[in-house]
Amino acid sequence: MSQAALKAEQAIGHDNNATTVQDVTNPDLYPGAAGEGKMKALAWMGKNKVEMVEVSKPKIMEPRDVILKITGSTVCGSDLHLLHGTVVELQKGDILGHEFCGIVDEVGSEVTKLKKGQRVVASFQIACGDCYYCKQKLSSQCEKTNSNTIENAMYGGRTAGMFGYSHFTGGFAGGQSEYTRVPYGDVNLLPLPDNVPDEKGLYLSDVLATSWHAVVDTGVKKGDVVAIWGAGPIGQMAADFSLINGASRVIMIDQNWRLEYVKKKYPHIETIDFTALGKGESVTSKLKEMCNNRGPDVSIECAAGEYAKGWAHYFEMMLGLETDTSELVNEMITSTRNFGRCGITGVYVGFTNHFNIGSLMERGIRLIGNGQAPVHLYWESLLKMIQDGQIDPLKMVSHRVSIDDLDKVYYKFENKEDGMQKVFVETKFSAPPCEGSPQLTRY
Repeated sequence: MSQAALKAEQAIGHDNNATTVQDVTNPDLYPGAAGEGKMKALAWMGKNKVEMVEVSKPKIMEPRDVILKITGSTVCGSDLHLLHGTVVELQKGDILGHEFCGIVDEVGSEVTKLKKGQRVVASFQIACGDCYYCKQKLSSQCEKTNSNTIENAMYGGRTAGMFGYSHFTGGFAGGQSEYTRVPYGDVNLLPLPDNVPDEKGLYLSDVLATSWHAVVDTGVKKGDVVAIWGAGPIGQMAADFSLINGASRVIMIDQNWRLEYVKKKYPHIETIDFTALGKGESVTSKLKEMCNNRGPDVSIECAAGEYAKGWAHYFEMMLGLETDTSELVNEMITSTRNFGRCGITGVYVGFTNHFNIGSLMERGIRLIGNGQAPVHLYWESLLKMIQDGQIDPLKMVSHRVSIDDLDKVYYKFENKEDGMQKVFVETKFSAPPCEGSPQLTRY
C-alpha cells in the first residue's frame, strides 16, 4: 500500500503550493542535489529494513538553504512507523531522521541570521516563515513546504514538510547522517547558547515541544489528575510538563521495564502495568478506582495507533481494513471523567474501526487531536527552561551511540532491548560527552 501510494503520487503529480524543492530524500537520488565528498547516513531500504550507507554530501540548492554538519541526532518512536512502512510513500534509499542539531557549515546567499561555525538545533518541521500558519508560529502546518497531493486528499489539508519522514510530507533528507541540507535555514534553525550542550539542546527539535504541546493543548491545569498512555520519552516528558503546569497527580499506563525506568526517574508518578491487572480488571476500571470512581480529568495518548492489543484490530490492520487501531483512544475515552479532556499526540496516519463515538458524545468528552507540534511556538521558551534548570532532557536519555551503529540501534529500539529509552547519536563532529550524558555504547 505504501509503495502504491508513492507510485500514485508520482502519476498524479504534486500541487503547485510549495516554494522549496520537493523529494530530495537522498542527494544521490535527485539530480543536482549532490555536493562534493561523501558522508554516512541511515537509509530506509524496505519494510523493516534500514542500513548505514555512504552517499554524496548535500549541497546548497536554494538561496535560503543551510548545510549542517550533524553533531547529534536521535531515534524517535515515530521513526519506527517509517521502519514498518506504516507511513506511506517511502522510497528505497530515503535518508531518515527528523531530530538533529549541528554546526553551520555552509549558508545560501540570502541567509543573513546565521554564520558558519554556529551551533544550532533544527525543528523537525520545515516552515517558510511567512504563510498564514507560520505568522502565528504554527510551523507544523506551513502551507508552502509540502505539495503532496495524496496527503491533501486524505486529510483535507497538508502538514508542513518534515525532515526524514517520507515523500508524504514533502520528501526531505533527514538528519541521521553526517550532513543535512536545511531549507529556509534562517527560519528552521535555532542557535544554541554555550551553556546548553547538544545532549540537551537536541531535544528541542521534537520531543520537548511535542510533549509540552500535548499538555497545554489538551488543557492541563492546576489540580488536574492526568493519565498518560505510553511511558516512552514523550510520555515521560508529558508527565514532567503536566506537573509543571499544576497537575496534582500523574498516572502512567504501560508495561515492562519502561515503567520501572519512569519510577526510578520520577518516584512521585503513579503507574499501571496493563499486563498485570487482575481477573476482570481493565485499565478503565483501575483508573476509575484510583480517581474517585470518576476517572482522570485529562488523558493523553503518547503511544500510537500502530500497535493492536486485540486480535480483531490485529487482523483488520494486517488486511488493510484500517490503518490504525482505536483501542487506546477508546480506553482513554471510557476512562476519563464526564466532560473531561483527551488528547492524541501519538502518531495516527489514516482510518480506524470500532471507535466509541457514543461514549464521546453522551458523556461530553473533549477529544483533541494535538497534531504535529508547532515547534517554533515553543522552542525559545523551552530553551529558557533548560537554561534555568526547570527541565533536564537528560533524564530521558538512556544511551549514547555512534552513527556507525545506527542501523543496529533501530532494531534494539524497536525491540525495547538493553533498556533503551532515548538515545543520543554522535558523529565524528560531536563534542565530548557533557556532564550527565551516558557514556558511549557500541553495538
